[in-house]
Amino acid sequence: MKTVLGPYHSMAAWREAAGLRPFSFLDERWNELESWKTQGRAKVRELLAYEPPAGPLEAAGGPTRERDGLVTELVSWAQPFGPRTEAFVVRPARARGRLPGLVALHDHSGFKYYGKEKLVEADDEPPIMREFKRTTYGGVSWANELARRGFVVVVPDNFLWGSRKMPVDAVPEGYVRKVITETPGSRAYIEAYNEFCAGYETLVAKTLFISGCTWTGVMAWEDRRAVDYLVGRHDVDPGRLACGGLSGGGLRTIFLAGLDPRIRAAFCAGFMSTVREMVADVVQWHTWMFHVPHLLPLMDLPDIASLHGPDPFLVLADRDDELWTLAGQEEADRKLARIYARMGAPEAYEGRFYPGPHKFDPVMQKDAFDWLERWLS
Repeated sequence: MKTVLGPYHSMAAWREAAGLRPFSFLDERWNELESWKTQGRAKVRELLAYEPPAGPLEAAGGPTRERDGLVTELVSWAQPFGPRTEAFVVRPARARGRLPGLVALHDHSGFKYYGKEKLVEADDEPPIMREFKRTTYGGVSWANELARRGFVVVVPDNFLWGSRKMPVDAVPEGYVRKVITETPGSRAYIEAYNEFCAGYETLVAKTLFISGCTWTGVMAWEDRRAVDYLVGRHDVDPGRLACGGLSGGGLRTIFLAGLDPRIRAAFCAGFMSTVREMVADVVQWHTWMFHVPHLLPLMDLPDIASLHGPDPFLVLADRDDELWTLAGQEEADRKLARIYARMGAPEAYEGRFYPGPHKFDPVMQKDAFDWLERWLS
């Protein structure tokens, strides 16, 4: 078998071969669920290595639009570093009382110019965004679809997307020369910006690692900040919170649901596998925001997700997903089922497989939303 590391592949796989996953709940040394969750979460947060001073949220509202029975708000809140996070909140216009809330987590997709816009309807949506949604989400702005079911949905930009993206005028000109030759906001500008980000991601990751933190840590911390915002809303029931997303949003789901006990249900689309198969076959397709030094030998992706247990967790996988091997996805599904069974909650985990490539299409969306309603309504 040919791998990225060639004859050195065993350097990356020897822990796996030895069966060492000491923070998996399948390890028989763990006999008490809450103790395992407390220690497991603490270990993950230690290795994520990003716990800045939180500071006040300073949440602020912005423009509001009502259409087709839904209200869309543009809101924002402060972060310790860089620009404020902007987010869309989509909610039913006529609902009364406290509703279930969901943090909708946008994807990576090599498309950093926009973040929250990928999941929310807009009056002035550019063609490049409509095309992206057709390919990735079956043409659906799924935050709106979930709001129609009676959820308050917050869709925040994460670190280096949308309102949190890298400002072109803040980096050395040599990196963005192709971007600044285009008309800001044009299709050519957006495509050049995304191309710049693809190459610049490695430099950002190197810098974060050298500084002693991780990209995954920044990502996960900012997503917990979105939960802070959501629980502060008068129209949200803090006892019925959920999260979910595709691809990079699935990765964000794993860490948000795994680390934040306020999340009571979650769905992860297009981002679940055992790491052994990923390292051997498809590591080249994966973003730096996935990489946490020393974590995955202790806990595989299914183990991190299972920190959410025994609360409900749904995994939606595409059989022809180019980011994963089918074997890795199926093994992760079996592992999560075993963990939830050991927790005494086999009904709270479900893995579903769909034909086709990497996506979160309307069929998958319906299944995910039905799942959320089953557990939170």
